[in-house]
Amino acid sequence: MRATTATIHAVNSLTSRWAAASPELRAGAPHTAPSPPAPGTEAARTAAASAEPGAVAPHTTPASPEPGTEAPAPRSRARPTGTVLSGACVWPLLALLGGAATGRARTELSDATGIPPAEAATRARELLGLLGTAPGLRAAVGLWTVRTLGLRDSWLRGLPDHTHGVLTGDPDRDAAALDAWAARRTDGEITALPVRPKPDTELVLAAALTLRTEWLRPFEEGPLCPESGPWRELTVRGLTRTTALLDRLDVADTPVGALTRLRVLGTNGIDVQLLLGEPDADPAGVLSAGVDLLARRDAVITGDRLPFGRPGPGITVERVRTERPMPPELHVSTAAFTVDATHDLAGPAEVFGLSAALDERRGHFPGMSGRPLYISAAAQTATATFGPLGFRAAAVTAFSGVAGGVPRTRYLSTEVQVDFDRPFGFLAVHRATRLALAAGWVGDPEPFHEDEEEYGTGSW
Repeated sequence: MRATTATIHAVNSLTSRWAAASPELRAGAPHTAPSPPAPGTEAARTAAASAEPGAVAPHTTPASPEPGTEAPAPRSRARPTGTVLSGACVWPLLALLGGAATGRARTELSDATGIPPAEAATRARELLGLLGTAPGLRAAVGLWTVRTLGLRDSWLRGLPDHTHGVLTGDPDRDAAALDAWAARRTDGEITALPVRPKPDTELVLAAALTLRTEWLRPFEEGPLCPESGPWRELTVRGLTRTTALLDRLDVADTPVGALTRLRVLGTNGIDVQLLLGEPDADPAGVLSAGVDLLARRDAVITGDRLPFGRPGPGITVERVRTERPMPPELHVSTAAFTVDATHDLAGPAEVFGLSAALDERRGHFPGMSGRPLYISAAAQTATATFGPLGFRAAAVTAFSGVAGGVPRTRYLSTEVQVDFDRPFGFLAVHRATRLALAAGWVGDPEPFHEDEEEYGTGSW
């Protein structure tokens, strides 16, 4: 089942609005030390040496087990130096909920997903079909309910096959099972769902998404020492490469000013786009504008058409002397990164159409069950890594429900240099459909180590 253009547009629209509203991306807060790693990610497991492989990952707040009823741990007031989010891992769940909702909850969920409720289940299955079958992508949906919660067959038929499990009512036991599902579905990138169950949790609806690609042409590693900007006193893990394909770089005029975009192509149809705005540009606006550009194919000036000088953020175009005739070249310099995040989707509830659905005074999903249900918690944990050989990312979303380098000669050649040597955004994009799979911001790049062998020459 193929995802329609309308569905892709709807998912990207949600991602754009989320980026624009994300507390982690709002401008004005000072640059601070990194926030604690997101629960359930590799960084969290590394930070807690006592955690056993496969066990529930340590949390920054007292852990109550599993995806369910309790809101995620409060995040630090200090602004994180990076984040990652996946609208593609939220949208199918919102669509499935919207098809079963009534009243104001139905209207809000329809507005958030951008589709009529009557089409919700079909569109959700279309998207999950794409995410589950495209090379480099894996997706899954899981539903767990207590045995006493009667679900309507008409709603269950809208879910992918083999998704329904049982909640025992024992939070510890349920947490172990649900966390194991998250780890299995993300190849161990995330080992815990972002919300935890309580004894009165009656329903957990979750989605998992993983993506992995290797670059068509790897980067070379080395130290990157920016001469200006927030990273000027750092020596970061730099990645460089040179190509004759100048059109991999472009510049767009956006609501937040000029935006530089570099497309890094993967071998399996997944690309990563690096986004650099003006130094004073709002990070939320940069990332949102980058998502919006996916639908504007003719709104950019490609690298082969850029004028000499500094035509965009981070870009220098100049004539250089060479020892022999040379085609134009694009020199790329960027930073390796890993970012993790946990998002409370009940925070900017209006973005996700959850304001009414979070009201515990009444039920909102009669199309799902005869028992009144409301959403008690909604959250996403995500992680992304960009290295010399490729890119990988994973996200798990859960909802819980409760009742109620040039020599001189005579020849001239054009060289384009682009440097991502200050905070920048990124998008992971399915090339054929231009679906934004993941989006994020890099404010705290990986440090450079002489003996760095994490990626080496092995498999990515």
